[in-house]
Amino acid sequence: MPRFLCRQCGARYPEAAAPPPGCPICLDERQFVRWGGQEWLEVEDLAKSHKIICREDHGVLGLRIAPAFAIDQRALLVEASEGNLLWDCIGLVTREAIEAIRARGPVIGIAISHPHYYTAMAEWAKALGVPVHVHADDRVWVTEPDLAIEHWDGEALKLGPSLTLLRCGGHFAGATVLHHSEGDGALYCGDVLQVTQDRAHVSVLYSYPNMIPVNAAAIRRIAAILDPYPFARVYGAFEGRVIPADAKTALERSFARYLAAIA
Repeated sequence: MPRFLCRQCGARYPEAAAPPPGCPICLDERQFVRWGGQEWLEVEDLAKSHKIICREDHGVLGLRIAPAFAIDQRALLVEASEGNLLWDCIGLVTREAIEAIRARGPVIGIAISHPHYYTAMAEWAKALGVPVHVHADDRVWVTEPDLAIEHWDGEALKLGPSLTLLRCGGHFAGATVLHHSEGDGALYCGDVLQVTQDRAHVSVLYSYPNMIPVNAAAIRRIAAILDPYPFARVYGAFEGRVIPADAKTALERSFARYLAAIA
């Protein structure tokens, strides 16, 4: 039987004779159903019309689907001394992409920032032979359950000496960022913190397409969680959305601006 994925968000579903009546992720107020109505694509058909582009962005290998598909986020390969981590996920898995990842060294796992980027995480985990780490607060949004998915609890999870997952919340209850401490430090945030077009700030919204903000308490909580962690760069969900230097100060400036705007 075919496996179906949502054209709007890229969420994948188990084998079935017919797709679900609707995609729960798109029916949620943080996302949206296509203006023409719910549309489905069989997983096997995506590879016939799309490919994965692997491209360096400020020293980090990014993988995205071309032509643009669904939300158009990228996955990032975080290279660490304890082993590499695939950060966030895309809805297509190809042999060429797996080879490009393996060429950079051993992979110890996959970590996902929030449910909009779960997509093909189960297939990526199988292809790389590693677990995928998802916060337990977002367990309900997993559309393609798999034994490789490990749900973690709490506010932080150490994946190695230099890799730490931090639950920020805001966008989703379990919304997570990744801190990499090696060198001058980097923060990988998906769009839990959205790097803005000027690439000098971030913003935080409960919903980006429907423009629903988070409140002051959420911003203060995120700022307090990140405060102990040094980092010079921030890598966002989309190609080119990187704050390449002095990112810690940029985030502090962004949070102050946000709080002033909603006061």
